Amino acid sequence: MVRQIERTSLEDVRKQALPLGTHVVAGNALMGRAVTWVSVIYPEYTTATRLPYPGEMLLVASQPRNHNVATSEIEALRHAASIQASAIVFCDPPSPAAMAEANNRRIPLLVLPENSSVRMVEQAIVRLLIDHKGQLEQRGAQVYRQLAGISSSNGGLQKMIYAMAQLTDKTVILQDKNLGVLNSTVQPQLHDAWEEIEQFLARQDNVPTEFQDRYRIADMDPAVLMQAIPRPGLARLISPVIAGEIGRGYLSVIGPDTELDDIDALVTEHGAAACALEMAKAKAVSDTEKRLRGTFLDRLLSGDVSQQEAIGQGVRFNHDMSVPHTALALNWLGEQTPSPRRLETLVRWVVSRNRIKALVWHREREQEVLVFFAPDGKNPVDSGLALAQSCRDQARRQYGGSRIAAGLGQMVREVSSWRNSYRDARQALELAQRLQTDIPLYIGDLGVFQLILSLSDRDRLVEFCDRNLGPLRDYDHRQHADLVKTLEAFFHCNRNLSQTAETLIVHRNTLLYRMNRIQEIAGIDMKRPETRLALHFALTIRRLLSLS
Repeated sequence: MVRQIERTSLEDVRKQALPLGTHVVAGNALMGRAVTWVSVIYPEYTTATRLPYPGEMLLVASQPRNHNVATSEIEALRHAASIQASAIVFCDPPSPAAMAEANNRRIPLLVLPENSSVRMVEQAIVRLLIDHKGQLEQRGAQVYRQLAGISSSNGGLQKMIYAMAQLTDKTVILQDKNLGVLNSTVQPQLHDAWEEIEQFLARQDNVPTEFQDRYRIADMDPAVLMQAIPRPGLARLISPVIAGEIGRGYLSVIGPDTELDDIDALVTEHGAAACALEMAKAKAVSDTEKRLRGTFLDRLLSGDVSQQEAIGQGVRFNHDMSVPHTALALNWLGEQTPSPRRLETLVRWVVSRNRIKALVWHREREQEVLVFFAPDGKNPVDSGLALAQSCRDQARRQYGGSRIAAGLGQMVREVSSWRNSYRDARQALELAQRLQTDIPLYIGDLGVFQLILSLSDRDRLVEFCDRNLGPLRDYDHRQHADLVKTLEAFFHCNRNLSQTAETLIVHRNTLLYRMNRIQEIAGIDMKRPETRLALHFALTIRRLLSLS
């Protein structure tokens, strides 16, 4: 009889040959034992005539109906102990007495899932013992079928991740393309270190270089990589989740670096493929919902939706339409830009990450992304500008310095006024595009911008700017000082000295000294309203001239 030379452990057999869903009910600490062969015990026959083979694995078939049982659970366990079997596997759930007997005799006891074929299990174990590579390939296909079955039966990502964790006995985590956690199952031994591990996993530069380009990732080989984790003795197997030839996320199996094996790699690879199916299905549902939501919001902007209908639709979208809202309109700047759909995805991610209550949709005809969100009631303008700035910063990071224009409308209280806030946001967006600036513009600030832009004599504007700011600008250049920057912060903070000092991260006394130097160098009196107006106007002109 041909035997394999390499040692195969019980754990290898559990992961590579036994049906998915097999449970170890006794002797879990003994799963490192070597398996030499496998035999089947039929309860209707006695074990007395069997020739013992130390290290073999015993499979106990299901008890036949209406048939005398010659070998009981306890007798089978005692027989396993007498021949020094590596383990015993039951097709039927064992009794508490059988589990106690297994623990007493230090025999690992495993239970197969319901309706398992003992002959097919025997064949899988034999194939593993004599043809490891062939069994591994078959096991991979089996893993994929089970996980894909979970998806087709609407089990969801959570059930799929749990199944992978059960199969590998390791931590499994699924992340989206921006490294947000979609689902995870963390093993108890990693709970204390999980916060540190999660921080590592959340950094884009910690994704293996081979997997960082989402649009070329489908051509990468191998599909699974091992990567050390900044925790002694830990590593992860990582595989990209690819749908439509584009990377949609990452699946990682995490555990001791010495214990990550071929089956863990198979689970990572096939698990990522199964997750791609589930994520593609979820995306199709999401796209349908987005189209319905977009149609409704387009109707709302045309004035074709009543307050009552809007609130009812809001319940369907899980969004409160009765609270005050503000419109934010965004678009890419420049000629070579990513698609509007990518901007929409980016904005949705920022909204979700910051837990902002908002409706986001891409208006195809207008080629813009529109957001209606519930702002901070105390500082609605600041919260809106902060959202726009977060989108701008994410665009720069995610798309290699790409820039977006953003316009913010006024906050409105009634659904019937949403169209007014949108009109304001659109006007602010158009001005931002005209100025080619990625600084978010608020409709309330546009009056002075439009006045300046209406003046066609650029030389007169430059002269006005130089007359009011020239001495301060020259002083800053000579002394490497920040007086102009200080003045900008002063007006941005509505001339509040405490807020200005906090913005500049300087002591209040330092700020007072700078304000006195501004007056001395420019030869002005900041107490005069006309002087303050001229300086503020000059700073605005300076900003617009530098952008246009």
